[in-house]
Amino acid sequence: MAYENLTVAELKELLRERGLPVSGKKADLIARLSEDKGPTDEAHEEITPEEPQDDDMGEESSDEGEDYEEEGDFEEEGDFEEWDELHTARQKPVLDDSTKSALKMRSEQSKKQPKFRRQEWFRYRRLSKTGYRKPKGDDSSMRKNRKYRSPMARVGYGKVAAARGLHPSGFEEVLVHKADQLDGIDPEKQAVRIGSSVGNRKRSRIHERADELGLRVLNRRQIDKRGDL
Repeated sequence: MAYENLTVAELKELLRERGLPVSGKKADLIARLSEDKGPTDEAHEEITPEEPQDDDMGEESSDEGEDYEEEGDFEEEGDFEEWDELHTARQKPVLDDSTKSALKMRSEQSKKQPKFRRQEWFRYRRLSKTGYRKPKGDDSSMRKNRKYRSPMARVGYGKVAAARGLHPSGFEEVLVHKADQLDGIDPEKQAVRIGSSVGNRKRSRIHERADELGLRVLNRRQIDKRGDL
């Protein structure tokens, strides 16, 4: 069956029928369906061509029974619709009107802000790769605000205080280094940022735990599983 031609909603329906999780991107859904070769696709392929016009009443009764069984399976395995809504909520935060306007104002201010460079960044290549630092020295042309010099970071370049410290999406970033630190994070207002020193083993555990709790990982990346992973 060509899963690439199906939509995300159709792929999620197939996953629900097989009792598999419906989180992730379309590529993840296709990979999950291709790995699990259940009898659902074969049953659908056999039922669709075999619909004769002789026993209409019998087929309707059997279809109704299958519908009832599917509803029962959903109740036993858990409410997948609520779980799916939990994961869709993690993509965007729940913000009020004041925070949305503050984020919009901050993005407009960032467009007008110049790029702060380190002193003598144009002279030495190693300085062009480093961040901004306050110029020092009595003979510093940048400190004395002479012409054709890079601007310095000042109080006047500050952004709106209501959106200070927030991610461009509106989430409040929470730095974590292991999966146990995800407990207690609000998925509607906070998002996860994994530390740079975390290895692939712990990172994969954090990804799985974040998907269970419906949290968004800001620096999520694809992990090449090798060895014990």
